[in-house]
Amino acid sequence: METAHLEKRFGVIAIEKDYCSAEQFIEALKIQVMEDFNKGKHRLVGRILLEQGVMTLEQINQVLVILGKGLPLLKESDTK
Repeated sequence: METAHLEKRFGVIAIEKDYCSAEQFIEALKIQVMEDFNKGKHRLVGRILLEQGVMTLEQINQVLVILGKGLPLLKESDTK
């Protein structure tokens, strides 16, 4: 199957740019899936990596720019 035409995903770009390791990204995905399953609440993987101190907001924004997206993390309430 030809995959050259497929859009790169957030995690692939973040890992390629050395913003996080594959292990850190996989752990964030595990957290995301468990929260979806247990809490019925979906957190973006970028937000999880940000809250864990793995990636900065600027790094997340750079990945999203490459993906042609805005900053959805800022659309969520950051007040706790």
